[in-house]
This record gives sequence, structure tokens and C-alpha cells, in this order.
Amino acid sequence: MLEHYSSELLEHAVSALGELPGIGRKTALRLALHLLKREPHEVEAFARALVRFRNDIKKCKLCHSLSDTETCEICSNPKRNSRQLCVVENVRDVMAVESTQQFSGLYHVLGGLISPIDGIGPKDLEIESLIERVSSGNIEEVILALSPTMEGDTTAFYIARRLEGQPVELTTIARGVAAGDELEYADEVALGRSLAGRTAFKTNSI
Repeated sequence: MLEHYSSELLEHAVSALGELPGIGRKTALRLALHLLKREPHEVEAFARALVRFRNDIKKCKLCHSLSDTETCEICSNPKRNSRQLCVVENVRDVMAVESTQQFSGLYHVLGGLISPIDGIGPKDLEIESLIERVSSGNIEEVILALSPTMEGDTTAFYIARRLEGQPVELTTIARGVAAGDELEYADEVALGRSLAGRTAFKTNSI
């Protein structure tokens, strides 16, 4: 259905682009008109890149981050410290921590946070695989780098309970990230300091 545009093709393009998070109709219109200025082969290459990404991207079988292969570059890198495991909510948080250049260990992506109000429980996340990795015996420190939100604290508390009795040091990043903020939006310097200043996790500390 046409709303403001004289072209149904333009309307469909704007509607499709507007489905992306954070993209309103005005921004979607600017993007559509920008694509119209590009050469057809450039737009086709752009579309192919998106389709290939959607169809071929994999999840690392170890950390569950995005990867082109079965095992991601970080997990496959022998120079990484395999004794440290940083637990994060999502792939964007991996990128945020990596950008600080303050961590050289491995990651474990949960794929979300426990949120009963949203119907997300422990079984919906990669928590069991986390417990299995820790139980393998090679990991000495588990760093909980979760957002300082109610959901993040609930998830951290649950993981701590599940890891009780395991011979690992359980730490959490310092609260340099403002309460209620998501980790991926934290300033690189602040996040780096939070990692460097991490402390032992205590179940009564949240």
C-alpha cells in the first residue's frame, strides 16, 4: 500500500529497510534513495553479501560466537589464554571486549540473559555448554562480563550457583559500566578498566 510515495517499488524498498532495528521510515527512505544512486552491479554485490552472510554464517561450536568455520578464529588461536573464559551475553559484547585489547583469553556467548518476564530461562541459553566447558578441567578463571542489569545479575547469580564446587576462580568485571547499561555500549576505556579491575564474584554482592 502506498503511503507517501508515488512508486510502489520505492514503498516496498523503504518498508523492507525499515524492518531493520533502529531504522525509521525517514532513514529507510534515505538509504533507498542512496542505493538508487549506486550502479546496479554495486547494489547486486551488496545484496549478495547480505544473502551470503545470512546463509553461510555459522556459530562456533565452542564459544557460540559467529564464525565462517566450525571453530572461530579466537578459539582456534593457540596464542589465546585457554585458561581464562569470559562469559558474555551476545556476539556484540565479544566485539566490545576485544576492542579494549585488555583480554587475551577465550569467550563463551550465552545468547541472551535470563528474563522470566520475557519467557527466557536457563535452558534457552548456552549455560549447559558453559558448565561442560568449565568441567573439562582446563579453565582456571571464569569472568562474568554481563550487563549490570537485573537480567544480567540474575544470570550471573544462576551461573555462580551452577559452578559451585568447581575448582575455578569466578570473577566479575568492576562496575565501571553504569547500572542498567548494556555492555556493548560501554566506553572502551571504561570497559577496559572494568576488566582490569575485576573482582571475585560473591553471590551476596548483587
